[in-house]
Amino acid sequence: MTKIAIIGTQQSGRTILASKLGKKGNVSDITMYDFEKSTTVLTTVDATGYPKSIKPLITALNLTDAVLLCIPPTGLDTYTGECIVALDLLGCKHGIIVITKSDTTYHSALDELKQTIKKITTSTVLKDWDMIAISTTTFEGMEELKEMINSTGEKVDKELAQLNDLPPRVVIDHVFNVTGIGCVVLGIVNQGTIHAKDKMTMMPVDKPIEIRSIQMHDVNVKNATAGARVGLALKNIQSKDVDRGYVISNNETVAMDFILNCTISKFTKKVAVDDMLHLFTGLQSAPVRVKKIVTNNDSVEYAK
Repeated sequence: MTKIAIIGTQQSGRTILASKLGKKGNVSDITMYDFEKSTTVLTTVDATGYPKSIKPLITALNLTDAVLLCIPPTGLDTYTGECIVALDLLGCKHGIIVITKSDTTYHSALDELKQTIKKITTSTVLKDWDMIAISTTTFEGMEELKEMINSTGEKVDKELAQLNDLPPRVVIDHVFNVTGIGCVVLGIVNQGTIHAKDKMTMMPVDKPIEIRSIQMHDVNVKNATAGARVGLALKNIQSKDVDRGYVISNNETVAMDFILNCTISKFTKKVAVDDMLHLFTGLQSAPVRVKKIVTNNDSVEYAK
């Protein structure tokens, strides 16, 4: 199963491309598209609420294993740059740079844009990403793109298989109530293997729950391994007590104070004591205040 985020500026053609890769599913500040045929299962996550808010971008990247960065023939803008910075900071090693709307420009212009992109991404995790020009109108490059996605998915599957024996952990992105069933959540098995009837804990509310049943692509299954997108019916908890970013696990710790080892982005002017920042961890985010900064074992007023 391949889960891929599709990101870019608002006019990048990302949403039209997403609609060509699967059938539209859940819609919120992110939109899911699902495709299933034979042994191929693809979930595409479009960060539809971006660039109005940064949160959908971070959510899409945390729900997926690979990325399509869409860039129109008009070139890179501020939001494309923001996407590149986010990808680099999160260390997203699997991805494809997609130049969209190739039918609206000349091949020489596309070649020039490709060279520009290579220069900009040369010192980032995107430096080894494949690049392709496509058109969702003439379908130029679409079959080749799908082959590239499948190839990336095979690499990701091998990596995820190594996580199956770790303690199970499910990150929730949607929650709702179903009449006659109760609380149902949608999410990703980050690691480990979950089974129907497993007794686990909902964090950060620290509430014991039981997995009543598991579905994958609307089919009931007995278990789900690392990387699987699942729907879980839960016992002993109500949907109003669950939110996006909550985690089903047995090995979580909740804290109000953090000591973080950080690398300051080269695009950041500085971070200072008493600055208010937003801390993102997985699908959760919260405002935080910087209380102390230590660089090379010395307390400093700011870092850059």
